[in-house]
Amino acid sequence: MIEIVEAKTKKQMKLFAAFPCDLYEGNPYYVPSLRGDDANMMNPKKNFNAQYCDIKCFLAYKDGKIAGRVAGIIHKKFNSVHRKKSIRFSRLDFIDDIEVLKALLSAVENFGRENGMEYVDGPWGFNDTDREGMLTDGFDRRATYATQYNFPYYAKYMKELGWATESVWTEFKFVIPETMDAGITKKADFIKKKFGLRDVTQELSLKKFIKRYKDEFFDVYNASYGQLDNYVDIEGEEKKNVMSQFATIINERYYSAIVNEKDELVAFGVVIPSIAEALIKSRGRYSVDLIKSIFHPKELECAIVGVRPDYQKIGVCLLLIDKILKNIIEDGIKDVESNPMLTTNTAIRAQFSHFEYDEIKRRQTFVKNL
Repeated sequence: MIEIVEAKTKKQMKLFAAFPCDLYEGNPYYVPSLRGDDANMMNPKKNFNAQYCDIKCFLAYKDGKIAGRVAGIIHKKFNSVHRKKSIRFSRLDFIDDIEVLKALLSAVENFGRENGMEYVDGPWGFNDTDREGMLTDGFDRRATYATQYNFPYYAKYMKELGWATESVWTEFKFVIPETMDAGITKKADFIKKKFGLRDVTQELSLKKFIKRYKDEFFDVYNASYGQLDNYVDIEGEEKKNVMSQFATIINERYYSAIVNEKDELVAFGVVIPSIAEALIKSRGRYSVDLIKSIFHPKELECAIVGVRPDYQKIGVCLLLIDKILKNIIEDGIKDVESNPMLTTNTAIRAQFSHFEYDEIKRRQTFVKNL
């Protein structure tokens, strides 16, 4: 017998956050999210995105044991801006039982119907920095900090239940050269001089950079990603969530920020140390190993690249590459992965034309009319 219980109490939300670690116990490819993020996802004081959303979290029980979880998110801000009536499912995890999946998704669907929604899709998070997409290829590869791993039966059952493909992402592993390409540095220097650009990370600490350019950072971010599938601008208090996600794990050697002669931020690139192994070891909790991974990384993840639209066709990304890649080579790091890139996002994908890489994973979202 399968029973669906809405998670409302702190105890229930702790169970909600902990379930994936139990489901994937011993699996070398699963990387937990920070447990506190999931446990507090409905708390607007901890998750500022919740101010714009109606959220319900559900636990599935089979024969008295937790067998799955899912969150339903009615993103009122997204629906208003895009004139949609959608509900998204998120944080979906379940045992190898299609009936458990059906029960979980039915709970989300009913939540949507009760509120006049017309379709449901997912897995989506609150914004583009959240985990999104269901893995469909690359099950023998470890996830990253920013991505969700899932068993092969997840997507198999979604298709069997008749859900249609929506958005598709690919992920890459980069081939890091032994030495820096002098041609990249030469071109970067030329672009700097011609357009009056400079990298402010050479003169400002991360703390000072955030203080001075935080709002411009999100202006560039929103302008760069605003046309992507299901994108929601990051505004107001939400900025604190995103900054806390990234600022705490940024190593200053692997990020770059470019300003023009007016001291306006026009581009940025963030490559973060991989904290995957530390998260696996701690089961999604902060730890000493996590801090060590930040300051002495062995692997890196390409997190985000943003370029202001009026600077997107002048080669400004070469400036980002010049600084970050030099440090990667100098530090002897060979394992560098991208995070998901939409197959339709040709502008961002073009920025990686200077690298050799292998496609290692694919993921997608699913959609269904209500």
